[in-house]
Amino acid sequence: MFSHIMLGADDIEASKAFYDATFAVLGVNPGFTDDKGRVFWMAPTGIFAITKPLDGKPASCGNGSTIGIAMKSPEEADAWHAAGLKAGGTACEDPPGARSGSTGNLYLAYLRDPSGNKLCALHRM
Repeated sequence: MFSHIMLGADDIEASKAFYDATFAVLGVNPGFTDDKGRVFWMAPTGIFAITKPLDGKPASCGNGSTIGIAMKSPEEADAWHAAGLKAGGTACEDPPGARSGSTGNLYLAYLRDPSGNKLCALHRM
């Protein structure tokens, strides 16, 4: 359904370090920077990117927004979460773990990136 996701980041280097660390857990190569200063990570299922906002204003995270990242297992979600914390992310929501609800049984782990964007590692059990 989606071709790419691009998020605003004020500190490109801190955000790149965070995403390089968390995406490495998933087997994704480090991001590359284009001539406009944007950083891209290429995966078989799409592209993820960060950029300084084009309007010159500070980047901001969306209140109520979450970017979900598919995980192969609960262990991969835990490794992703640990890598994110070590690389400058902050824990949010409940601790990583199994949840049951109307969408089935899930394993979820939540982080905020260095710019405050909310991310969710999701494994469908």
